[in-house]
Amino acid sequence: MSKEAWQGKQVIIDEIKEKLEKAEAAVVIDYMGITVAQADAMRKKLREADVDYTVYKNTLAKRAIEGTQYESLGEVLEGPSAFAISYDDATAPARVINEVMEEYKKMEFKAGVIEGEFFDAEGVKQIAKIPSRDTLIAKFMGSIQSPITNFARVLNQIAEKGGADGAEAAAEPAEA
Repeated sequence: MSKEAWQGKQVIIDEIKEKLEKAEAAVVIDYMGITVAQADAMRKKLREADVDYTVYKNTLAKRAIEGTQYESLGEVLEGPSAFAISYDDATAPARVINEVMEEYKKMEFKAGVIEGEFFDAEGVKQIAKIPSRDTLIAKFMGSIQSPITNFARVLNQIAEKGGADGAEAAAEPAEA
């Protein structure tokens, strides 16, 4: 192999390493069976979710993950493999790709490393069912806000009925 060819491959290996060092999650998929238009639509959805999607040669990816927390992904790097890498939302790659797989009925998960833990294909499918961080926060805030809102409504109704005197009258049992 020529020196220039080796340097070109080393650049790609370094790129993969750099991406994985910053990553929260990396999911490997078999992307075969989708059309160019479907691949473009999937890439758009992944970009919108801030997920980096790239196809790498398996031999270069294996070299890049040696000695890292992603080394276990080397077991599944055979045949066509693409990496979906997220830097912020650990569930985003699995979630977005799962949506695409359900829509196109093609492709499949190979494995993933999410927050440092290895998951096989079935494990990644389970991770894909977890809502996004923003959705979970919104649900949590909604569950907190509901009792506070109800309490505020009760206080408002008491104030409209006459303040504290109205509250005392409402609290006293009616005499028969």
